[in-house]
Amino acid sequence: MFLEQIVNGIAIGMSYALVAVGYSMVFGVLRLINFSHSAVFTFGAFAVWVGVEMLHLNVFLAILAGVAITGVLGIGLNKMALEPLRKKGETGMPALITTIGMSYIIINVLTIVFGSQMRRFPALFNWGQIHIFGAAIGWQQVMIALACLVLLVTLSLIVNKTKSGLAMRAVQQQPTAAAINGINVNHVITFVFFLGAASAAIAGTLVAAYYQYVRPSFGDVIGLKAFAAAVLGGIGSLPGAVLGGLIVGVVESLAVFALGSTYIDLVAYLVMFAVLLIRPTGLLGRKGIKKV
Repeated sequence: MFLEQIVNGIAIGMSYALVAVGYSMVFGVLRLINFSHSAVFTFGAFAVWVGVEMLHLNVFLAILAGVAITGVLGIGLNKMALEPLRKKGETGMPALITTIGMSYIIINVLTIVFGSQMRRFPALFNWGQIHIFGAAIGWQQVMIALACLVLLVTLSLIVNKTKSGLAMRAVQQQPTAAAINGINVNHVITFVFFLGAASAAIAGTLVAAYYQYVRPSFGDVIGLKAFAAAVLGGIGSLPGAVLGGLIVGVVESLAVFALGSTYIDLVAYLVMFAVLLIRPTGLLGRKGIKKV
């Protein structure tokens, strides 16, 4: 039914938003599209899968461990691959190509270790269904949407209400002035990569639980859709990332309802292109933003 598709769209759209936030945070601070983000998303889902299926940890303990490990991976990518380039003043195309290369490295390492086949991922909120206005809605969709909402609100509070968030906004607006005023720009960037990677790991876990499988290529399409959501909302804007994710998720779900699953990928990108033709900076993007 229509209501069921809307709820499904909100659930998956909130997951896209959580990944899109990672793209937007890195772009907001560095003016860099981090194309390794989808691979980090996949790594996070595998980290939790290892904790649950191989180490037999409690699922919530496995999620905490997986998120922490993925956050450390995000820090490592910045320190090993991007910080040396920044020190040499290479922050444009070389950095962009580096993130693409790191993405391939992560995916190939996952393929070598786990193989290319699908792995069954446990359902996290398999509590049956609730019935609203005659529609049967799964608790899993409801809880995924709520979990993403809580995490997105938490990220917003960190960015807007903490000293670390103030430092992030200062570096975003004027990194040189921020450094002159005593802000350690490299520490701020490291924190941004940790937050982005951790949010991607949580999103990867929730999406894997939604579809109940994971594999090394798991994040390819989802990462692109999350990037589309970030661009649609206005890349660099956290509210824009949330809005873009919800639009992509709901439009996809309604496309399945109306047209079938054949056109699910096409519709999301058509919506993005249509919006960008009218408003090139995205729905909530700022005019004059400098893109790499």
